[in-house]
Amino acid sequence: MPITLNIRTSGKGLYEITSEVQRALVDLDDSRNLDGVCTVFVQHTSASLAIQENADPSARSDIEDWLERTIPENDPSYTHVDEGPDDMPSHIRSMLTGVHLVIPVEAGRLMLGTWQGIYLCEHRRSPHARRVIVAVTPGI
Repeated sequence: MPITLNIRTSGKGLYEITSEVQRALVDLDDSRNLDGVCTVFVQHTSASLAIQENADPSARSDIEDWLERTIPENDPSYTHVDEGPDDMPSHIRSMLTGVHLVIPVEAGRLMLGTWQGIYLCEHRRSPHARRVIVAVTPGI
């Protein structure tokens, strides 16, 4: 049975959720011996997920800056602007970065690399409550 994480954001940015996903994995497998695949999915079209470096905060900052430069707000070609100037860019950023991740699990642990962390990417300026689904499929 999947677990839903409710992640609060304070506006645009990358929010590391690795520990929350690992805790959900433990809750899904009391024995902590599970081998399989963990799927992480965000139920929104203006937020996304990414696996990125979690050691040096400048990597996160550079990614956020690149997204701002590459997919700017207030582009006059956008027609979907009912919810404000950050609405259409948030949909494009979400589409490019993706809304799901698949991570191998061994003995109940996410098999992330040394410097890898799981991030919820908030693409809207205002604070939001985001729903992230964590599910495990046993056996690889």
